[in-house]
Amino acid sequence: MEQMYAMGVNIHSIGILLLIFAIIMNIVLLYQAEDSEKYKRLRSVFLLPLNSMLVAAAIFTGTIMMAAKHLDFTLENILMIIVAITLIVKEVRRSKALKHVDDDEFIDFVVYKQFAFKIMYFEFFIVVAISIWMWFFS
Repeated sequence: MEQMYAMGVNIHSIGILLLIFAIIMNIVLLYQAEDSEKYKRLRSVFLLPLNSMLVAAAIFTGTIMMAAKHLDFTLENILMIIVAITLIVKEVRRSKALKHVDDDEFIDFVVYKQFAFKIMYFEFFIVVAISIWMWFFS
């Protein structure tokens, strides 16, 4: 049973590393974006499904791990649930803000980029912080 749990933790860790990579990729692609219309298309076709899939994979593997431990709600598990909900809420806010960006107004996209960078840096920080806690302190 412990070997299965250890394998599950490794799979969960790989999913989290991929999520961190996706957040970094989002930051880089937004930094390079100059046209809001092209960025909206890139986000809707590629980035949003990728991010959603990775967050869902992390939630799924985390839920399986909790079930393997008989739904033991430790402090780490509760914080990971809060982080997952926070990621979902922040991504929804970022998507709604992008929807309201006028493609003809460059300043709208600049303001959106500032807003989105704050959200993505926050997401990066909380995912890395909870991951470091998971990998090194539990």
